[in-house]
Amino acid sequence: MPELPEVETVRRGLEPAMAGRAIRAAAVNREGLRRPFPPGLAGRLAGQRVTGLRRRSKYILADLSSGESLLIHLGMSGRMLVSGAMPGAFRHDHPAPARHDHVVLEMEGGTRVTFNDARRFGLMDLLPTGAEDAHPLLAGLGPEPLGNAFSGAYLAARLKGRAAPVKAALLDQRIVAGLGNIYVSEALHRAGIDPRRAAGRIAAARIEGLVPVIRAVLAEAIEAGGSSLRDHRRATGELGGFQHAFRVYGRAGAPCPAPGCAGAVRRIVQGGRSSFFCPACQR
Repeated sequence: MPELPEVETVRRGLEPAMAGRAIRAAAVNREGLRRPFPPGLAGRLAGQRVTGLRRRSKYILADLSSGESLLIHLGMSGRMLVSGAMPGAFRHDHPAPARHDHVVLEMEGGTRVTFNDARRFGLMDLLPTGAEDAHPLLAGLGPEPLGNAFSGAYLAARLKGRAAPVKAALLDQRIVAGLGNIYVSEALHRAGIDPRRAAGRIAAARIEGLVPVIRAVLAEAIEAGGSSLRDHRRATGELGGFQHAFRVYGRAGAPCPAPGCAGAVRRIVQGGRSSFFCPACQR
């Protein structure tokens, strides 16, 4: 499932194709994906100008001149692909229609944006702009890890007294929005924190020190275009590159990359997900 860096990479790739441009035509080629598309989706999109593109957690929001916002979730295999010309950017000729091109937006200026999703776990919805916090998929989400509301003091307070493993706590979207399995594993390794430790039994100073580490990992991943393990592609169709910088994720049995550590990366399963860490230097 794409995590925050992958979704942010896609959002940034869509921006030059969509922001400030009108949707000349929209084609919706099925009734829905993970959930039904909103009624009249094609007609409600056609003719509207995209006034801005935002990200909330692992969702993209395209604000429209109609006063509605298009909510996009990529699911497991969803891709938002841009073709055509954009000033000062790239030109990719429009590909032939593909089997899993479920929504196609013809943008002002000749650019095309295609939502392709082979496994059909993605979704699109429409909601009133500014009302996203009331949407069932977004209500109750915690602060963005790259935003000002996510601070060391905030995280220490939210984890205080919790018996759950710290990794599980960081994956709780009510505590912090957008973090996923890959980047929590990477951040905990850099911070030297064992993912099995009870969140509430870690010193507040160590939890506070974890926040800038999380920010750094996410920033580096976004700069690299996210991680392409299976399905993630940038809006241009290119692969992300952060998977080449993983320190522990997917590296079970490899030597720990921490300076001076003689340990090896270990894989365990927590909550049905793989956790990668070094038992020698993560405490």
